[in-house]
Amino acid sequence: MSRARILVIDDEDLMREYVEEALVRADYAVETATSGQEGVQKLQEKDYDIVVTDLKMAPMDGLQVLARTKELSPRTSCIVMTAYGTIETAVAALREGADDYILKPFSPDALEIAVSRALERGQMVEENRYLRDAINKDFDYQAMVGMSAPMQTVYEQIRKVANSPATVLIRGESGTGKELVARAIHHGGSRKDKPFIKVNCAALSAGLLESELFGHEKGSFTGAHERKTGRFELADGGSLLLDEVTEISLELQPKLLRALQEREFERVGGTQPIQVDVRIIGTTNRDLEKAIDEGTLREDLFFRLNVIAIHLPPLRERKEDIPGLMDHFLKRFATENGRNITGFTPDARELFMDYPWPGNVRELQNAIERAVVLSSERILGPENFAFQHNGPRRSSAGELALSPGTTVAEMEKALIFKTLDACGQNRTQAAKLLGISVRTMRNKLKEYANGDESE
Repeated sequence: MSRARILVIDDEDLMREYVEEALVRADYAVETATSGQEGVQKLQEKDYDIVVTDLKMAPMDGLQVLARTKELSPRTSCIVMTAYGTIETAVAALREGADDYILKPFSPDALEIAVSRALERGQMVEENRYLRDAINKDFDYQAMVGMSAPMQTVYEQIRKVANSPATVLIRGESGTGKELVARAIHHGGSRKDKPFIKVNCAALSAGLLESELFGHEKGSFTGAHERKTGRFELADGGSLLLDEVTEISLELQPKLLRALQEREFERVGGTQPIQVDVRIIGTTNRDLEKAIDEGTLREDLFFRLNVIAIHLPPLRERKEDIPGLMDHFLKRFATENGRNITGFTPDARELFMDYPWPGNVRELQNAIERAVVLSSERILGPENFAFQHNGPRRSSAGELALSPGTTVAEMEKALIFKTLDACGQNRTQAAKLLGISVRTMRNKLKEYANGDESE
């Protein structure tokens, strides 16, 4: 998968070079333009994932650039840069279709966060468009790939809850496709034309997560330079996916419980209650009953989340779906990568059926994508799949069979370096195959480098 393409437009040389350098270091493909006119010319010639433009330029300012971008490339995300004193203009840009704005002066980290959010929103729009095309009024369950008896039960549950405002909790191991089920619930019901907003509850600290969920008022804490709208408000009328919802800290659980019960909350630093019409969908891979016993999950929050429970079975319990999944992902990745790979040998299919898939559908998907990218054969055989001879395996009892004394950190480091080697040191592609972000990849490599220096 190619790096995200970003066009930076600014008539100030120092600012343009500063933004370019920061984005190049973050592993993006960056081009620049010294004026609004030059930027529009580049947009007419090439496709970009994101345009980062200054607002105050002459003769064509950032708002005019924004309007032309939306005409030429509606799918391109736009971030506007502006000085603090022209915040009203930035708000006007948001009304005109900008995805985000960033106040000067800003740090490289703040810029990268804004770009990451824009890419995430763009990807969500694309996924929603794809799902909207794939899902008809009754929902096309073939799009989820899997017609086994356990999956038929899941589909029936989706049908029953799609039009209900009731909170849904989707339980299942990592990699089973919980988010896809959540999207199916949203797009299969009356809210399908309203926002589908996702937040990963395990990825943020308690303070950041509270602001992300509920928003904050200007001045409510250090760095809160303006009011921020939270995910609950953004999802008003639609659905809010709380991914790994049971990872929320104990101090934040009461506020979430109130929001679930009352559909009402206050922004951080705010006093006015805000009411929203949001259907909540939570996902978790934890043993929730054990979490309650251990005191890390409030029992009343569990009951409020578990109004409608959907259990997504692991792949090893629906092996009859494996052939269909293999063919689906092969066709998809061969098309995406422009590869003439048409099928699997019988031995490869047997290998897939025998393997226990500890990483479930996500592991199967990554295995096929890796093979498509690295293979030169038209038909994939057992030799094209690394899990045949290395990596974690499971015993007949379902437990991982690993070499004694090998730590998780050592396995992770070896896997990252081996994947980088296989991808020709392309960090973006390696991160994609490993199922992590480029930023996580970069932080891991920095951690390894610092560790080597200290030895």
